[in-house]
Amino acid sequence: MLLSQDEARFPLVPTLHVTLGVKGQRPLVGTWDNKDLVYCFAALNLVTGQLTTRLLDQPSHSKATTGRSKQQRLQAAFAIHLRDIARAYPARLYPEVVITIDNAPWHRGAGVDEVLAAHPHLRLYRLPSYSPQLNVIERFWRVLHRRATHNRLFCQHGCAAGDAPEQHQLFPDHETEGAFVD
Repeated sequence: MLLSQDEARFPLVPTLHVTLGVKGQRPLVGTWDNKDLVYCFAALNLVTGQLTTRLLDQPSHSKATTGRSKQQRLQAAFAIHLRDIARAYPARLYPEVVITIDNAPWHRGAGVDEVLAAHPHLRLYRLPSYSPQLNVIERFWRVLHRRATHNRLFCQHGCAAGDAPEQHQLFPDHETEGAFVD
């Protein structure tokens, strides 16, 4: 089985983009100074199009509240995401699951090594540095960013997190697995 894995961040501040409007009237998109983010980890099955996802809330003051750096929080979320993948693709049905990943620093570490040792059928294939065009899921992120964030203002942190999974139903024939990480 071949999966394409990556993560994307979705800011709560809207990204302005070209939109249709009535001639002579400027469309309004609200904004405020909010630096909170939602990270979405996703693994795309290149055969069936099934997504295995995990969301991670990143309030702007995460380090102060959790005492962990961004890399530590993302590394823990990636390890949990790998466990999700192992549950979605059990060893008895899928003797080898190859996951293509980039070289992000949170894709390494003790937590990731523990998950890979516990699930030996999972194998990480690291793509060359600075080559996002080789990761198929990058195309998915481009569409999802456009659909989920352009010209949209989220009233609160949970709105964006709740909306992102609905926006990635690009493959309606397949169920998407996902959960929130604190």
